[in-house]
Amino acid sequence: METHISCLFPEILAMIFSYLDVRDKGRVAQVCIAWRDASYHKSVWRGVEAKLHLRRANPSLFPSLQARGIRRVQILSLRRSLSYVIQGMPNIESLNLSGCYNLTDNGLGHAFVQEIPSLRVLNLSLCKQITDSSLGRIAQYLKNLEVLELGGCSNITNTGLLLIAWGLHRLKSLNLRSCRHVSDVGIGHLAGMTRSAAEGCLNLEYLTLQDCQKLTDLSLKHISKGLTKLRVLNLSFCGGISDAGMIHLSHMASLWSLNLRSCDNISDTGTMHLAMGTLRLSGLDVSFCDKIGDQSLAYIAQGLYQLKSLSLCSCHISDDGINRMVRQMHELRTLNIGQCVRITDKGLELIADHLTQLAGIDLYGCTKITKRGLERITQLPCLKVLNLGLWQMTESEKVR
Repeated sequence: METHISCLFPEILAMIFSYLDVRDKGRVAQVCIAWRDASYHKSVWRGVEAKLHLRRANPSLFPSLQARGIRRVQILSLRRSLSYVIQGMPNIESLNLSGCYNLTDNGLGHAFVQEIPSLRVLNLSLCKQITDSSLGRIAQYLKNLEVLELGGCSNITNTGLLLIAWGLHRLKSLNLRSCRHVSDVGIGHLAGMTRSAAEGCLNLEYLTLQDCQKLTDLSLKHISKGLTKLRVLNLSFCGGISDAGMIHLSHMASLWSLNLRSCDNISDTGTMHLAMGTLRLSGLDVSFCDKIGDQSLAYIAQGLYQLKSLSLCSCHISDDGINRMVRQMHELRTLNIGQCVRITDKGLELIADHLTQLAGIDLYGCTKITKRGLERITQLPCLKVLNLGLWQMTESEKVR
């Protein structure tokens, strides 16, 4: 047998000591407090995640895990049928298969042959052989699924999203990162735009569409109309969306985190649309949007002043933009302005004077700042994180 289970250290002890008789437990309990607790408290295993290399695993292992209260399983490598896990753990709540490159539709089909009402979380990230066929099985038998991770599953298409929209009405979190075939049509399915075929996943709260290159502003229109409970939306590296799409998002009352990182067609105009709506964003990331400048900071101060986290890395902002923003951003806790090469000590002084609740700041690659500006930043009373990569002192500062 070549089965390995790796968990937190106390849990490993608890498993080992559970096979000891009373006399031997008494002996190991005298070694230290941790060994004593592990010897007499089997319940320490309850709720812990088992991590398995499923090769020539003994099928009798899984009922044993079930009996110990294990409900969350991660398969680190898969060379034997997944059905052993499903059959042996009928009350499984979370199954993580991320990175199991040899998992196929056939293998998943043999595992999911009946309803598994307890399963809430399924992670298939980077299972590159999985296609829409598997999503049909999932939609049919995992009706109570709340979290589905499909990042890197590059064979998923709009048909697969139609199946998800048909069967997974309780889904709250969906990750479609780098699903290159997904387009506006698929997002329309999720948002319930094709009610005659599928109701949609209208309870979605977290949606990751990073690097889905076929998406356009039409997808954002679908999202704003149908996914009204959405709280977190990741659109990073979606080159097909533009400023016009921000109009659709600007009135999503439940949205509190928006990631537009490296969306090349987002400019100050897009920021204006967001700021003029009814958003109550807590986090906004427009890093590496090279059309974002000082005017965006003025819009943010005007309409998005409740932000707690703002990322502007590599944007074309200057001290003037910082000056137009800081006086209104009293709730800001994290500010990322790395590689904003026009920021100088004057900008840092403005930040230090007005953003007194700041706990973290990224100044990576801000080559025009000096020791003087940094001394002001380090006086912030709540500061815990300061990133200074690629910053260098001048020769005169080194001498001082």
